[in-house]
Amino acid sequence: MRIVLWPAVALAILAGPWLLGGGGAVFSAFVLIAIFATMAYGLDVIVSDLGEVSLAHPVFFACGAYATAISTTRLGFGPVESFLLTVLTALAVAAVIGLVTLRLREFVFSLVTYAVTVVAMTVAANWAFLGGSDGISGIPLFSLAGWQARTDRELWPVAWALLMGAIYLVDAFRRSGLGQRAMTVHLNPELATMSGIDPLRTRLQVFLVSAPITAAAGWLYAYQRAYISADVLETYFLILMLTAVVLVGRRMLLAPLIGTALILMQEKFLSFGGYVDSIVLGGVLILVLSFLPGGLAGLARSGLKMARRGG
Repeated sequence: MRIVLWPAVALAILAGPWLLGGGGAVFSAFVLIAIFATMAYGLDVIVSDLGEVSLAHPVFFACGAYATAISTTRLGFGPVESFLLTVLTALAVAAVIGLVTLRLREFVFSLVTYAVTVVAMTVAANWAFLGGSDGISGIPLFSLAGWQARTDRELWPVAWALLMGAIYLVDAFRRSGLGQRAMTVHLNPELATMSGIDPLRTRLQVFLVSAPITAAAGWLYAYQRAYISADVLETYFLILMLTAVVLVGRRMLLAPLIGTALILMQEKFLSFGGYVDSIVLGGVLILVLSFLPGGLAGLARSGLKMARRGG
């Protein structure tokens, strides 16, 4: 089933913009959905597999965006080189943050990781090397082997490939020994220790898996936007990630993608205006966390059970 189903799903996603009319706004929406879903998949590994809520993941998104902006505008790097720099930067930053925070748990962990994001935003907005409040502009078009992506229509296959890569990595992680150790640490730290699993080492390793995924989204976002500033660290991106992870349900492979699509489709095609959309996004997160701990999938399962009992 996996051999047949997953290629069919991947091809359906790839063909999605053309099936919906192929207009410029549709391709723009699909590119952003792919980028932000990839961003959310990095956080999903931490939330769903470690059971922690990291509020530092906008920092990794910013790492990818700034590494790409600086390397392409000042060093002349192409997409491959800037991608490798993005991964290395994300790993280095994740190692530092992880060593500081992963001894902490739950509320304290979330609070400290949020403080990291606040510090990073202040640094990005004031450090001249990162462009300060003016940001970094003039990021070149995505160009590979003589081919250039001048529009979102042309950038869509790249965004699709990035998304498929993120989904594959998360799926492979959950099937790996590290993924199984992470779940053991999440569900029963004492049993993990008795079984010879080092919880701190496992948590750090998962953090190092998670960070480059989110950073890769920042890499492509820099090319798509052609301009990067401290606003990549704004609360909006954090709330978007969190909502995309919990909206449909945790530990469901396509859940972050579906959640991101629902959010961005509302913002793109049923928008109430910037401020109202932000209120809607935050309200959805509050609603899900307060009343739908299982997400929309949990609500659907409850509805089916009630229907069966009624029948």
